[in-house]
Amino acid sequence: MNNSLQSSKLVLLLAIALVLFLNTELDFLTAAGALDSDSKVYIVYLGEREHDDPELVTASHHQMLESLLQSKEDAQNSLIYSYQHGFSGFAALLTSSQAKKISEHPEVIHVIPNRIRKLKTTRAWDHLGLSPIPTSFSSLSSVKGLLHDTNLGSEAIIGVIDSGIWPESKAVNDQGLGPIPKRWRGKCEPGEQFNATIHCNNKLIGARYYLNGVVAAIGGKFNRTIIQDFQSTRDANGHGTHTATIAGGSFVPNVSYFGLAQGLVRGGAPRARIASYKACWNVMRDEGGGTDGRCTSADMWKAFDDAIHDGVDVLSVSIGGGIPEDSEVDKLDYIAAFHAVAKGITVVAAAGNEGPGAHTVDNVAPWLLTVAATTLDRSFPTKITLGNNQTLFAESLFTGPEISTGLAFLDSDSDDTVDVKGKTVLVFDSATPIAGKGVAAVILAQKPDDLLSRCNGVPCIFPDYEFGTEILKYIRTTRSPTVRITAATTLTGQPATTKVAAFSCRGPNSVSPAILKPDIAAPGVSILAAISPLNPEEQNGFGLLSGTSMSTPVVSGIIALLKSLHPKWSPAAVRSALVTTAWRTSPSGEPIFAEGSNKKLADPFDYGGGLVNPEKAAKPGLVYDMGIVDYIKYMCSAGYNDSSISRVLGKKTNCPIPKPSMLDINLPSITIPNLEKEVTLTRTVTNVGPIKSVYRAVIESPLGITLTVNPTTLVFKSAAKRVLTFSVKAKTSHKVNTGYFFGSLTWSDGVHDVIIPVSVKTTISM
Repeated sequence: MNNSLQSSKLVLLLAIALVLFLNTELDFLTAAGALDSDSKVYIVYLGEREHDDPELVTASHHQMLESLLQSKEDAQNSLIYSYQHGFSGFAALLTSSQAKKISEHPEVIHVIPNRIRKLKTTRAWDHLGLSPIPTSFSSLSSVKGLLHDTNLGSEAIIGVIDSGIWPESKAVNDQGLGPIPKRWRGKCEPGEQFNATIHCNNKLIGARYYLNGVVAAIGGKFNRTIIQDFQSTRDANGHGTHTATIAGGSFVPNVSYFGLAQGLVRGGAPRARIASYKACWNVMRDEGGGTDGRCTSADMWKAFDDAIHDGVDVLSVSIGGGIPEDSEVDKLDYIAAFHAVAKGITVVAAAGNEGPGAHTVDNVAPWLLTVAATTLDRSFPTKITLGNNQTLFAESLFTGPEISTGLAFLDSDSDDTVDVKGKTVLVFDSATPIAGKGVAAVILAQKPDDLLSRCNGVPCIFPDYEFGTEILKYIRTTRSPTVRITAATTLTGQPATTKVAAFSCRGPNSVSPAILKPDIAAPGVSILAAISPLNPEEQNGFGLLSGTSMSTPVVSGIIALLKSLHPKWSPAAVRSALVTTAWRTSPSGEPIFAEGSNKKLADPFDYGGGLVNPEKAAKPGLVYDMGIVDYIKYMCSAGYNDSSISRVLGKKTNCPIPKPSMLDINLPSITIPNLEKEVTLTRTVTNVGPIKSVYRAVIESPLGITLTVNPTTLVFKSAAKRVLTFSVKAKTSHKVNTGYFFGSLTWSDGVHDVIIPVSVKTTISM
């Protein structure tokens, strides 16, 4: 078997392992007006392509459907998408019985019901040390470090699967950019209020949209009552514009949000090219009252398929399916993402916003780079002065003018006789109804969640419960309480410091506990970037948004720079460089805390390797690399049966005996979820620094755990000897069941400190 054929078989082998993982059917979540029970969209997955010609791939899909439906016309009407570039498969309208029948076809690996996903911002780059930042293209000669070495990422192509883009945004200007990279094979598709010739340029080089899946899910027609969006790549929601310009937006000077966060806005790789893949749509919520960004599996798979064909370097995907369930791998489109990774495209995904509980982290497949969210060293303090001259400070986006009103307390049990019109109200429950009551402002006391908003036009101030209780005490001891609220200001640097945001999802990984997730953290709170002018949270085309949706493109932009500097690095090598060089304190040296019910020092389940450090990641020294064979070892260790593997390869094939240990998967981390007495695991490192280097191990053992590394010194003697393997023995002294304890393993040559996090939980056998 030649190498290319063998590689293709390996990709297909892993693909079937993906779809068989836990082998659970997915729930089909429908929007209002869903198709009836007789017909809905299914994805028919066929694995790797059998033909290099995409037209032949599509023809085979038509033939399979025609054989099933007994009519060429019915087959054409049934087909929603043909996946023909990165992998083979199609989406089609089928009845449940037809789906069951086609699943029995010998070429079909799996049939997956369509699902609906949800979408999950200029201080960030200063905070991360990716500077100095010039004020315009005319002063680029002042740029140093990673930005200088990569010409600000001018040859990188960032693909963004999201809600589209607003092409007139100043952050999508192509000033100073040269020709589009010749390797680009994508295109700009015209559509409603989107002229491909006018709206695409040397910055926005790709624009595609995928509507068939979401339309099929709401009854087969583009219903503007339900889909309040453009039939084009134009972004009505604003989320896609925000994420794309965080990753690769151009320079825009003197931007602010109603005077807050003022400064120069730009993306992580400001000269990178952007390709927008609109798979998410502004859809009316099922319960009514507003819209959400909704994305279907069928549309997302086609976006991945086209992005692989088009030639992107990194895919930024700020989309998730919520808190993980049993069918995690299928649920979050890991199959399509894997094919991208297998072809050298780093896929960056959001950890999710359902934190801070344990086991909530999203996007946990080992080939994804999963990003948690942190705050910046920036806050927006707002002074609250009570009628007794007591002064408190809270955060808000209130920009004035000053409010001076009466003060009242309102809770969910308050009746309509409570007069709050024209007053500032204190509430402790965000669900307390205030709409239509004519209040002047709201003081919303809550547990820390790091989310700020303007509350639909009513100024909102966000103190914690302690300050809220102080205000309530004043109200209840005063006959006519009053309050004066002063506009927020922007504070940067200390005392504001980095912490993991309360909403950011946390590990451990609920699907494969030995695989550390999230991988890395990045700023994701109150990030200023471009946004659709149709978004109610915008001002002059920009907005402050928060979420792991925002931290994800921060990392995507950095990866665009790293891929420009190291084009041959694999996605695993890129991840390793980021994880092993990350800050475990804030850039200023302060501890990183994790916000939640109880504030604590952050650990690997909060932020993975730590806060991303772009300049260090450019020269990591060593990387923990992985490829297709490593992912197959992962699947074997997860328990996939030999018959499934034999079916793909066309001959009897078995996983190694003994079965590989998941602890040996070559990740830049060590997670042992059930240590009984002792265990030994292995890792392999590749020298990407000076040819002749000597690294020595530095161990920070978790409490009650003894770590022993063999050998303790790694000697790289020549260019031909760049890969070395070492073992780690972990032994516990705990006598009772415990939670996780954390440490680290560092390889140091005096210049590079290559640090991986270690997480260990003892399991005591009875």
